[in-house]
Amino acid sequence: MESAIISGIQQIGIAVSNVESAWKWYRENFGTDIRIFEDRAEASFMLPYTGGQPRKRHAALTVNMQGGCGFEIWQYTERTPEAPKFEIKAGDLGIYAVKIKCKNVKATYALYLQRNHKVSEIVKCPNGHEYFFLMDPFGNIFQLVSSSNWYMEDHKLTGSGCGAVIGVSDIDKSLKVYSEILGYDQVMYDVHGIQPDFSYLPGGNSPFRRVLLKPGKTRKGAFSKLFGESQIELIQAFENKPRKIFVGRYWGDLGFIHLCFDINGMDQFRTFCESKGFPFTVDSRNGTHGNSFDMGEAAGHFAYIEDPDGTLIEFVETHKVPILKKFGLYLNLQKRNPEKSLPDWIVKALRFSRVKN
Repeated sequence: MESAIISGIQQIGIAVSNVESAWKWYRENFGTDIRIFEDRAEASFMLPYTGGQPRKRHAALTVNMQGGCGFEIWQYTERTPEAPKFEIKAGDLGIYAVKIKCKNVKATYALYLQRNHKVSEIVKCPNGHEYFFLMDPFGNIFQLVSSSNWYMEDHKLTGSGCGAVIGVSDIDKSLKVYSEILGYDQVMYDVHGIQPDFSYLPGGNSPFRRVLLKPGKTRKGAFSKLFGESQIELIQAFENKPRKIFVGRYWGDLGFIHLCFDINGMDQFRTFCESKGFPFTVDSRNGTHGNSFDMGEAAGHFAYIEDPDGTLIEFVETHKVPILKKFGLYLNLQKRNPEKSLPDWIVKALRFSRVKN
């Protein structure tokens, strides 16, 4: 293998004050009811972002079998996680919203209204597609967008994550990460000015530049079909002075803490990121002497870079993942062609790890 393979967005980290209650809400509303792993351990590699000290945590990685990236629902267990010190506005620096794919925008909107969720009106983005914003009970913003890209269809109205809206200070500089490194090199729109569909957001009535990106090449890899298609939308505020969403706080405090990509070829990818001027700031290989990092029910390597504004991008090279855990069936991904998708029957066996309310 000459270069690393990015299979798609593996998961988005969501830090909460209680894993159980948050996960229940996400199961009921976004269908993330498949448990990939759940683990209580110490986050000992993230010292640059946790005040220089290891921090005990409880985390669960969950997915929706209809497709999309997972949620890593993350909770400190020995300190009280801090909320943002100010009202987050559109264009503030970091992961502002997570895109959730749905089969029918209007039907999903009607369901959420019935459940008395906090939603905007249905609006149109610059390419004319309908969507709406939703704020969960924990203050996180999601953008519900229409999609025809599904993995294993069932009765749910939504899949899980299919991208993110990220506030940046300079879109052109940020493209070095999101286009050149992550492969979102196809521009779907690039607009300037007042954005009518942002009027429901704090700070949304100011002028923005916003660029919607998607990969120009089809993703490859073991779970690429499950992760599905994804988009990154970069937004840059012109009148409001943006602030870092996590300024004065730790990774693991409340909110969207990272955007994580599933990769194969960590050593090649380390060299590639360095060549682009974005070296790894965290690398689990340094603390495991090249061995897999044990995540309880899964194992692999992980690393982080920062985008030009300090937003954390994680990379995970998965080595072992549970497929039928109660029967002791774990999949070793190091012994297969890294470009090939797993057979559907193997991926669909994850449904037997479903957690019910």
